[in-house]
Amino acid sequence: MEFLFAEWIGKPVWMWAGFFSIVFLLLAFDLGVLHKEDKEMGISESLWLSAFYIGFAMLYGAAIWWAYDNGTITTEDGSHAGITYFTGFFIEKALSIDNVFVISLIFGFFAIPRKYQYRALVWGIIAVIVLRGVMIGVGAALVQEYSWILYVFGLFLIGTGIKMLVVPEGDTDVSKNPVVRFFKKHMRVTDELHGEKFFVRKPDATKGGKVVVWATPLFLALVVINIADLIFAVDSVPAIFAITTDTFVVYTANIMAILGLRALYFALAAMVHRFHYLKYALALVLVFIGGKIFWNQLVGKLDPAISLGVTMALIAGGIFYSLWKTRGEPPATAA
Repeated sequence: MEFLFAEWIGKPVWMWAGFFSIVFLLLAFDLGVLHKEDKEMGISESLWLSAFYIGFAMLYGAAIWWAYDNGTITTEDGSHAGITYFTGFFIEKALSIDNVFVISLIFGFFAIPRKYQYRALVWGIIAVIVLRGVMIGVGAALVQEYSWILYVFGLFLIGTGIKMLVVPEGDTDVSKNPVVRFFKKHMRVTDELHGEKFFVRKPDATKGGKVVVWATPLFLALVVINIADLIFAVDSVPAIFAITTDTFVVYTANIMAILGLRALYFALAAMVHRFHYLKYALALVLVFIGGKIFWNQLVGKLDPAISLGVTMALIAGGIFYSLWKTRGEPPATAA
């Protein structure tokens, strides 16, 4: 029992164990009960499932808020755990909307039917849990050892935000992705899908008909999606570290936002063209969060409630302006 109260990355082991247990139960319920059989998810089911995940994330944030106010949790940097959790959650959720368009392109390139897409996305969450943990762990170690790294994060966020405002979007041709080219060159990849399987055993003509392991297009899609998630994390992880350096709050807010994104994907993919102007709001959020680092260090710590309010106002404004500006536009025109 003493082991559960020992500190691990700034928090007692029981807090980390409790969070990972919650994530495991959510994924087990999702894959083992709701989606035991592969089927195409409709927009309505996508919205309801996403509402469930968002609602659960809100309840979890409320629990953190309550525990902080009752002295159970204290943040490493003295900020309010509840407010910083919600701020990080909304930033990660909003930044992930851009990821939906990339995921849609990847599935389209590999010709993955919709009935197999959800299972691939949920299995991808397992990789995300590990990869985000590594990135956040490295970021926390850097911040603790070299406090000036926060200024680097701030400059990076401001630069990224300005780039999003003034530079057109780059080439999104998945076939040019170096990961895709590498795997197709160095691995045996089947030309066709084999249901929900990532790997299959079949004869290889170049090996005299010997039965060997082949990767399927579904596996390649899963790998490329996780690479894309890592690229997007380069923006989102520094953004939340600019709000708080508490590793537990940073990690849980990230993972809770990503869990619900997989469910929301099918609704957003059908109307992603309606969020064209959201990227400008996200750019302003990054500039604001980056500037907040310098304000905190040079002037005084900005009230976390102000950070949450400004972040939500910018994101909400970007969403509503996008929906209003693109009303009546068919998907093909907007794309």
